[in-house]
Amino acid sequence: MPSAVPSTLPLSAAPVLVLAAMAEEAGPLVARLDDARELPTPFPGAERPVTAVRGALAGRETIVVTCGIGIAAATAATTWGVLAHAPAAVISAGSAGGLAADIEVGTLVVGEAFRYSIADATAFGYAAGQVPGQPEAFAADPALLSLAREAAGPGARVGEMLSGDAFVTAPLAAPMRERFPQALTADMETTAIVQTCTALGVPVAVLRAVSDLCGPAADQQFHLEIEVAAETSAAAVERLIAAL
Repeated sequence: MPSAVPSTLPLSAAPVLVLAAMAEEAGPLVARLDDARELPTPFPGAERPVTAVRGALAGRETIVVTCGIGIAAATAATTWGVLAHAPAAVISAGSAGGLAADIEVGTLVVGEAFRYSIADATAFGYAAGQVPGQPEAFAADPALLSLAREAAGPGARVGEMLSGDAFVTAPLAAPMRERFPQALTADMETTAIVQTCTALGVPVAVLRAVSDLCGPAADQQFHLEIEVAAETSAAAVERLIAAL
């Protein structure tokens, strides 16, 4: 079973921290902020700048962080964001690759359980995707997950998401589906964000839209402009924050 931090809802007046990997994913969120102002970040060594913009989203103080791609980048930015700004909740936003055979591009996915796609300690009795010393799967905050489901609306999918420092191309997709038959999507940040929030005791939710398919079938559209997926995610994030 996924391991979740105890829910702290109802949330306090503290800000909400929203993380997106790329500027294209953060853009629709930043555009929604009222009284937006950039905050300094302590990442001078990052190849791509890690940015943070604070403002009001749906009437709630919100900090949008463009964290960079990958597990390490996401972990660093999440840790800084939580320790520096003490958010009431964290949301992972943006795009993801569709892994489930029946998922389509443009689908909004609400994360429920999270595993590492490339973690393999099964020789020592651990489950696929489980890091030794950690739970089999991490989980979204249950109360925040309930609100995220409502914010996502009809047509959204709710379920397991994978993360790892490998872009899931068609040759990787088939064996990954065998190892993780319940997984809906794959990306390179979400599980690390959820693990960090779990360790730090902060409620976390995930709302990502599918921008491309990992090994599409012959009759499937396999790619969507990332800006479209980012807009879908951002609109759902705004609805979620409005409900807090």
